[in-house]
Amino acid sequence: MSKIEILQVGPYPVWDEERLNANFTMHRYFEATEKADFLRKKGSEIRGIATRGELGANRAMIEALPKLEVISVYGVGYDAVDLAAARERGIRVTNTPDVLTKDVADLGVAMMLAQARGMIGGESWVRSGDWAKKGLYPLKSRVHGKRAGVLGLGRIGFEVAKRLAGFDMDIAYSDVSAKDYAPDWAFVADPVDLAARSDFLFVTLAASAETRHIVGQKVIEALGPEGMLINISRASNIDEAALLDALESKALGAAALDVFDGEPNLNARFLALDNVLLQPHMASGTFETRKAMGALVFDNLSAHFEGRPLLTPVL
Repeated sequence: MSKIEILQVGPYPVWDEERLNANFTMHRYFEATEKADFLRKKGSEIRGIATRGELGANRAMIEALPKLEVISVYGVGYDAVDLAAARERGIRVTNTPDVLTKDVADLGVAMMLAQARGMIGGESWVRSGDWAKKGLYPLKSRVHGKRAGVLGLGRIGFEVAKRLAGFDMDIAYSDVSAKDYAPDWAFVADPVDLAARSDFLFVTLAASAETRHIVGQKVIEALGPEGMLINISRASNIDEAALLDALESKALGAAALDVFDGEPNLNARFLALDNVLLQPHMASGTFETRKAMGALVFDNLSAHFEGRPLLTPVL
């Protein structure tokens, strides 16, 4: 019996590649030079897509696969998948929630600490010999006891806030409504008001058309010249041009970012700034989490084609 054919949109770690290759016929879209031609030649028999959160599956890709039944996303975010196109065809969509939540929260808090305490610069101060030549490293800002805002109190936002509570921080959050699972944290409906009462503003909400540039000029200005913005969600949630303008003018004190428009080819203006911490979209980048994510991608595909309920359906 021939194996079910799957379109693989991007590369995966070797352990996931081996399992997928052993059980399916994988068509490596990301290696194709002429991608439209690749879909024309291979697309007629493809029944599933294995993709990554930032790569997704657009309408053109979905429409090029007449037998497509399921899209399995490696990542919690699925905003890059055209859900309308999938819904029109009755195509199922899955993601990998929960397994990456705590690692993403860990990195967000680590980024706050590293930027507030100047840890990257501090290591350079030692390695360059400046400690011996120039003396003590310049003073930085404390974190404990400060005011923290969490924009989006879903799975990841909740875990971030739990960690911030360990630093005795004054925690508030914005979401579509107050959450009964967060009675000890203040609900602030307006993101601008949340930013105004925050020293550190974490962006942890899911990305959608409605949240695009939700962190715009007004939110950034409200956070102010002493504030720090930390983004571990999606780049589209922030107006990057407004953020760069504010960082350059010092209207915003600092930022710590794990995601960018057009990544990995980020705006060169970021590279000239000394008040931003840049990370290579690595919030879920641990062996443990990536293995769990890969297992969910495979398990969702297997469940669908074996007629079992999907483990983590989106659609």
